[in-house]
Amino acid sequence: MTKALSGSPSAAEALVMARRLVVKIGSALLATENGEVRRTWLDGLAEDVARCRTRDQELILVSSGAIAVGCRQLGLAGRRLRLEEKQAAAATGQIRLAHAYQEALARHRITVAQILLTLDDTEERRRHLNARATFAQLLTLGAVPVVNENDTIATAEIQFGDNDRLAARVAQMTSADMLVLLSDIDGLYTSDPRKDPAARHIPLVSEIGPEIEAMAGEAAAGYSSGGMVTKLAAARISMNAGCRMLIARGKVGDSVAGPLAAIEAGGSATLFLPRGEPRSARKAWIAGAVNPSGAVIVDDGAARALRRGTSLLPAGLVAVEGIFERGDAVIIRKRSGAEVGRGLSAYSSADICRIAGHKSGEIAEILGYRGRDEIIHRDDLVVTET
Repeated sequence: MTKALSGSPSAAEALVMARRLVVKIGSALLATENGEVRRTWLDGLAEDVARCRTRDQELILVSSGAIAVGCRQLGLAGRRLRLEEKQAAAATGQIRLAHAYQEALARHRITVAQILLTLDDTEERRRHLNARATFAQLLTLGAVPVVNENDTIATAEIQFGDNDRLAARVAQMTSADMLVLLSDIDGLYTSDPRKDPAARHIPLVSEIGPEIEAMAGEAAAGYSSGGMVTKLAAARISMNAGCRMLIARGKVGDSVAGPLAAIEAGGSATLFLPRGEPRSARKAWIAGAVNPSGAVIVDDGAARALRRGTSLLPAGLVAVEGIFERGDAVIIRKRSGAEVGRGLSAYSSADICRIAGHKSGEIAEILGYRGRDEIIHRDDLVVTET
């Protein structure tokens, strides 16, 4: 159902208000049909990124285009590719694509970091936690992560998928509050506007039900493997994570520099509004949807600190129950057995047994490596004690 909600922000307002943005770039926007990088378009996107950062927004780019660019370099453009040829093209194109982003953003003195992910990396708990920590550190250091799907190994995604869902998983993983899908269309329509001249544009969606799902069309021909079906799948992931999502046209005219500037100038788009905020959605998932693998016992001082919103440090631990690995969900209990909270552990049960009761500064000496200062970071922890 679509609802013209009273007081709902416009697409431009939602974009400007966002604290952390994930922007997905489709292949057709970034690469020509013969596999050349659209340098002018990429320069416009770089200007968008630089402008967003001046208002203290954090950005993560999820980019398609590696296969398209690699095909040109390997002489494969214009032909139907076997799976192994697509993998070879991705391996070649990823390097050139990363270099293009580096050059475009270096003009604004912005550091780029490449991250290769598969959907499995976002769904398997330990890899999810590792990737989330990497994103957090890169953003803290002022870099712009550029995510490419790891097409050289993600065979299922090459054959059946698109980066729309991957971008939504990245938004979910990083607790982003806005996902922007830059596409060849300016949003959701009641039917396919390429086939139906009477199709109406839908500016706002607050719930995805059968009526909305029926509006999805088929993917256009060319390098893009997505379509409205995958974009609605991405919207569902984003909304469940408390993240707003925009579908907007990536191609821009001469009057604006970049695609995000076009949205801010009032360009047509579809805004998907979730019911919650990113952090509250993540906390709800940790509290109710995760099956705990073990428990950690804390002293009364640590329990009081957790209720004030702090992370769980090793100094407050007195015991460990069960066997679990880094990234597993655990229950936090007091000596009395009462549950204090739940969270995702940054250490295995074996390592926690060794560092329990010690200061964070002693972890490296005890374990032989420097991990996180916290057993459970406050972003990965929810207090359940009433």
